[in-house]
Amino acid sequence: MNQTVNFLKELVAIPSPTGYTRDVQDYLIDVLTDMGYEPTRTAKGLVVVTVPGAIDEKQRVVTAHIDTLGAIVRAVKPDGRLKLDRIGGFAWNMIEGENCTVHVASNGTTVSGTILLHQTSVHVYREAGTVERSQDNMEVRLDAKVTNEAETRALGIEVGDFVSFDPRFIITPTGFIKSRFLDDKVSAAILLTLLKKYKSEGITLPVTTHFMFSCIEETGTGANSSIPEKAVEFLAVDMGAMGDDQQTNEYTVSVCVKDGSGPYNFDFRQHLVSLCKEKNIPFKLDIYPYYGSDASAAMRAGAEVKHALLGAGIESSHSYERTHLDSVEATQQLVDAYLLSSLVEA
Repeated sequence: MNQTVNFLKELVAIPSPTGYTRDVQDYLIDVLTDMGYEPTRTAKGLVVVTVPGAIDEKQRVVTAHIDTLGAIVRAVKPDGRLKLDRIGGFAWNMIEGENCTVHVASNGTTVSGTILLHQTSVHVYREAGTVERSQDNMEVRLDAKVTNEAETRALGIEVGDFVSFDPRFIITPTGFIKSRFLDDKVSAAILLTLLKKYKSEGITLPVTTHFMFSCIEETGTGANSSIPEKAVEFLAVDMGAMGDDQQTNEYTVSVCVKDGSGPYNFDFRQHLVSLCKEKNIPFKLDIYPYYGSDASAAMRAGAEVKHALLGAGIESSHSYERTHLDSVEATQQLVDAYLLSSLVEA
């Protein structure tokens, strides 16, 4: 797990809200090239590595996404603070009090700040604790001496500048990983670790496999293009959602039965279950009711593939997330077992 955790720590430290992912794409290109691969980057930013396998006439696609939630400057307010528009699906209260960075497009600088409710001070606003959090009253308090719109604009800040959130990455002595953006940088770290293993150990995969790192998944598009014609299986490695009526936990790998897009391929799902039982990998089957993935995006785009979804169990998804090393390890074991297995039988 040390290698996976190191990749994860590096990944979450790179700001990459959907639409602002050039830096994390560059990181992947550099890391994969250093491993000895020849990664490519598509026009819309997918980073792809193709690993030749013993069988080439039928192929696989495995994805993880490296874009995250974030925000974009909607307006500069008269008092110099910033109004935001959301990138990705989260409730405003989930970022209240979070430190953030404004990425100033006009001059390439950054300005730090904090996301707060306008009526934050309980000494001034009686409704501070009860007012609904919305786009109209959440704002960025900049760490700069600004008191009006003109002073903020003098920093170069403009509508359309991206805003990233502080990940606050922590690993506890008890094995818990706490951070924003474990969705889905845990999975990206797992794929990088396995790619490094296959290259360093000279492992030949049984099936030619295309590893895709997508960069627009959080806004619903995902890896729905550049899918090779020979691909017959599509595995999205993402996250398992936890909550009421959910079986997913932080200590096993979660295999998705159905999400908001509908059921995943039954034969593919059963193949993953069989691998878990054969390899003694702890797992849970689950339904994620308000969820979509790279695989579901590919299906909507008309991909002619069997599709499946699995991932580590993530507590408090799209907020300050948490998982455990046990879940990361179980997920990595299942992805490895799948990639070293035969094609799913019809």
